Amino acid sequence: MGKIALAAIMSLCVIPASIMVNRIVPEPYMDEIFHIPQAKQYCKGNFGSWDPMITTPPGLYYLSLAYVASMFPGLYFVQAISSFSDMCSAAILRSVNGVLAIVCSVILYDIITHLKPTLTKRNAMLHAMVLSLYPLHWFFTFLYYTDVASVTTVLAMYLASLKKNYWFSALIGAFAVVIRQTNIIWVLLVACTGIINISVSHGKQNTKSVKSDVSVKHGLEYAIGTNTEGFNLRKRKIVKSGNTIEHSSSHDSSPSSYSGFGDELWAILLTLWYMKRELLISFSPFLMVVVTFILFVYWNGSIVLGAKEAHAVTPHFAQMLYFSLVSVLAQAPMHFTINQAVDLFRMFRKSRALLFFQMFLALVGMLSVHFFSVAHPYLLADNRHYPFYLWRKVIMAHWSIKYLLVPVYICSWLSIIHMLGKFRSKIWVLAYFLATAAVLVPAPLIEFRYYTIPFYFLVLHCDNRDDQSWILTGILYITVNIFTMSMFLFRPFHWDHEPGIQRFIW
Repeated sequence: MGKIALAAIMSLCVIPASIMVNRIVPEPYMDEIFHIPQAKQYCKGNFGSWDPMITTPPGLYYLSLAYVASMFPGLYFVQAISSFSDMCSAAILRSVNGVLAIVCSVILYDIITHLKPTLTKRNAMLHAMVLSLYPLHWFFTFLYYTDVASVTTVLAMYLASLKKNYWFSALIGAFAVVIRQTNIIWVLLVACTGIINISVSHGKQNTKSVKSDVSVKHGLEYAIGTNTEGFNLRKRKIVKSGNTIEHSSSHDSSPSSYSGFGDELWAILLTLWYMKRELLISFSPFLMVVVTFILFVYWNGSIVLGAKEAHAVTPHFAQMLYFSLVSVLAQAPMHFTINQAVDLFRMFRKSRALLFFQMFLALVGMLSVHFFSVAHPYLLADNRHYPFYLWRKVIMAHWSIKYLLVPVYICSWLSIIHMLGKFRSKIWVLAYFLATAAVLVPAPLIEFRYYTIPFYFLVLHCDNRDDQSWILTGILYITVNIFTMSMFLFRPFHWDHEPGIQRFIW
């Protein structure tokens, strides 16, 4: 009932908003002027036609074709349309993302209940609903962009992996890459997460056959009691059946599983060695996806398909700093709490090494904003995007501002890592950080919608169960959504040098 109720609530939110957007903005807008005509070409069967300004693969158009084809018989029967190509209007193509947003909310619910099985259905519904209202995700639900399809397929891939359907997970991952190339990084993270989970399960299984507290042979220290230090982790069991790997738990490795980063890494290396045949068979589909992607990049000469000059890979390390602040602000009721501040203070007071590490991060942050802060021509010229105003009115308001913000960025990352580290293993936190960097650092353009998938992985792996924080976060999202949608729909403006109506957008 939880998933059905969630889907119904999301439908009641999405449908009226979609009708309003299509009534006020019936014509393609911004990137839609490329995507919608391209989708219409596919609807006409012109699969050889391609707009050189489109940077992403045609996955969204294939998905749209399947969606339109499912609706065509019924609409043709009632004589609502006369041909298949008539179905590919802007409103119907946009509705693809509306349906995907509803599906995405259900996938979020399943992932939450899988990662946090002790959470009540009511709370899981609350968390999924709030995440579905995340402003960057919500806004592009009503436009024909690749973002919602990208998020939905990546999360579906992750859910399949959590359920140990690795081959199906890799298949969904391959399609996610066909929607957006950078999703190859999330394919790798999902595979790494699966291996980490198996390593933890393998380690726990070994403890059942060990009589002492320390395994001298492997140099690893395992806890042999049933107490999990408050994390309520269920027992895990590896079952070797034929050529597959199955185990009964869905949790990521927790920080209580091993005593340190070295032990976690050693446990994974041991698992890779002793279970190499089983792991290779289970995760070989992910390897095939990665190899195919590498061959595609070699053949194409670039990651992007079109407009290669405007989207050339650029070392933009400042993106990681912007992401940390945006993510913390998007979770403000969870990060800006007395408990979180006290925890961070105690952490640094107890460890002088962490204080030196913070100073090192500050130095890295300063170098990043000085040498690797990219002002893309699109960012400087396009006043339809909110980053344009943040860049001009905040970051570049004075030469010192970008340096003064570095401590804020660093504190944001430390708060994020502290939140993740309380419930996730150190090796998983590192894998997540590297995956986020691999997606964001090469991107020269500051686009907050690029932050959506790493943000979702972040929130899903933080175990914040305070209802008040989630309700406040939901109120925050609703407020931002009302503001951004109102600005988009009811505050149009004109450019002197170009005809047509312009609108504010993320």
